[in-house]
Amino acid sequence: MSTSNTRQEVIVSSHGDGGLLTHELLQRIFFPAFSNQWLDQAGDAAVLTLDNQRLAMTTDSFVVSPLFFPGGDIGKLAVCGTVNDLIVSGAQPLWLSAAFILPEGMPRRMLEAVVQSMADTARGLRLPIITGDTKVADNGGPENLFISTTGIGLVHTGADLHPGNIEPSDVVIVSGTIGDHGAAILSARLGLAPQDSPTSDCAPLNFVFTKLQPLFPEIKVMRDPTRGGIATTLIELASSGKVDLVLEESSIPIKPKVKAVADLLGVDPYYLASEGKALLVVKQEAADAVLRLLREHPQGEESAVIGVAEPGKGNVYLRTSLGGTRQLRMLAGTPLPRIC
Repeated sequence: MSTSNTRQEVIVSSHGDGGLLTHELLQRIFFPAFSNQWLDQAGDAAVLTLDNQRLAMTTDSFVVSPLFFPGGDIGKLAVCGTVNDLIVSGAQPLWLSAAFILPEGMPRRMLEAVVQSMADTARGLRLPIITGDTKVADNGGPENLFISTTGIGLVHTGADLHPGNIEPSDVVIVSGTIGDHGAAILSARLGLAPQDSPTSDCAPLNFVFTKLQPLFPEIKVMRDPTRGGIATTLIELASSGKVDLVLEESSIPIKPKVKAVADLLGVDPYYLASEGKALLVVKQEAADAVLRLLREHPQGEESAVIGVAEPGKGNVYLRTSLGGTRQLRMLAGTPLPRIC
């Protein structure tokens, strides 16, 4: 059977890497079947109007392997990932739900550690987990714990975040170094020594909401670059906004350990997941103010302008340090499943 036929007939690991096959799966199966005015927004959260207030609702599933990694674990990740989807939608998180599919044979102490981490993270954000569900299944191994979460938040009155708002001359900002989480997971799978391993940036982005509220009218769109990294996220934004995004390689912050892991594995760091960073497209005249506010918080100290929007057809280009330009395309053929 050819590769193309295999992709058509069965689900493969690359369907879960956030790249081209993931998007094909969504466009060909899920979006046509479930299409409605809220889902068709295709944001990190659906924005709903109730009694003249806008609510954001998001749901996510976490299948990361290994369950514990430098800088976090699946419990912390499940809270932060859902919170961050609300934050980049311009919403203050209010409530969470959590559903667990427990693998038969999982040590009880391991489950207790995950649940406690999840509880501590949510409690630190004063964010109650108000409902949930638990099932047990033979998932093929004691580490195959899956967690699904749903979050609801209140959208700020000044937020109007949508890729269609992007215009030429708008600038692209990232709130810190990229690829930390993906590199940490890959390092854990390789069994690298702790001194050689990057640490995941798994963290809530509440500071982005708190700091930037006064500037929400100047912010066109926000996203958290998880599966598929900044490359895939920006390709989605450029395509939806019908502009080209041109990035400056020299301006994109990457930690040396992340770069080392990417070089070791032959992986492009622009496709590695971040779990505690935000990408923002903002009006050019607001860029300095956005940077100043982000850098006031420890999580945003390495925020940087990394690119600009130009008239175009929905492509993303990288101006390299050597003076050349290359197009960034949707991740394909490099499976990075179970990153989050």
